[in-house]
Amino acid sequence: MQRWCETSARGLNIAVHASGMENVPAHGPFVYAANHQSVLDILVLGSVLPHDYKWAAKRELMKIPFLGWHLKLAGHVPVDRSAGSRAAAQVIARFEEVLRGGKPLLVFPEGTRSDDGILRPFKSGSFYAAVRAGVPVVPVAIEGTHRLMKKGAPDTGDGRMRDVYVRIGAPIEPRAEGKEAVRVSDLRDRAHAAVMDLHLAIGGTPPKPAPTGIEPNAVPPVTEASAAE
Repeated sequence: MQRWCETSARGLNIAVHASGMENVPAHGPFVYAANHQSVLDILVLGSVLPHDYKWAAKRELMKIPFLGWHLKLAGHVPVDRSAGSRAAAQVIARFEEVLRGGKPLLVFPEGTRSDDGILRPFKSGSFYAAVRAGVPVVPVAIEGTHRLMKKGAPDTGDGRMRDVYVRIGAPIEPRAEGKEAVRVSDLRDRAHAAVMDLHLAIGGTPPKPAPTGIEPNAVPPVTEASAAE
């Protein structure tokens, strides 16, 4: 997969500049938590992230001939954002199964692609799985793909190389004690702050100031129903 992603990125004239690779755990399960700017993110991250990780893929992708067959056979996790709380709980259980099986997991906790490249609040599902499996979260920031293929738009490259930047941060361990909901919220918020710092460091756009009286990047209370990445 990594070789295919590298070749495909070069074929699309995308130059991927990755840093922080030393922060990736050498072995064992963990969660890659990355921001999401474009459908090209999977291609870009796939060209640089090590290990045989599984990623949370939209269920619609599983229906595509050949691609969908590969995703299913490779053990990637289908996610339906329109499903209810029961399906959300099943997704969390599947995430946990991947982690307890010793595999890393790649998720986009924003839940959907950003329209403008600005980091959005994180959903909680993958952090439930990390807390329950007792594994760290590795923050990942990607910058530049939103300029290549905006949400709902085709890639209109002109043949010149386009630069995309990826930076990986230090693993974030879940707290071992306390109520589960509090531990999930804490891990989610620390991961969001880490991805934000990484994103700004590689040229990302800071979030717009929140209106007076509203906390920036406010998120709803942690529940299993918030798992629909």
